[in-house]
Amino acid sequence: MNEKLKNEQMQILMQAILNIETEEECYAFFDDLCTVSELKSLEQRFEVARMLKDGCQYAEIVTKTGASSATISRVNRALLYGADGYKRAIEKLEK
Repeated sequence: MNEKLKNEQMQILMQAILNIETEEECYAFFDDLCTVSELKSLEQRFEVARMLKDGCQYAEIVTKTGASSATISRVNRALLYGADGYKRAIEKLEK
């Protein structure tokens, strides 16, 4: 994790997320925590990550998700050089 993000408040937030037990609780928590726009951005980035991992081309990703090339590039950089957060989450979903 980016060391700039590590602090007591972030640790508490991560623990709160880890303590969510059901999909309903998860929806309620993120509905309260984020705006609709923020959630849609997260949703889009995760779908971009899944599509990149599946080998989709940028043009196809733009068409399906509406993501900008900058967003796709940012997500691709995270997949290639990041902390493997996307990869781990995607792999867990595929199991």
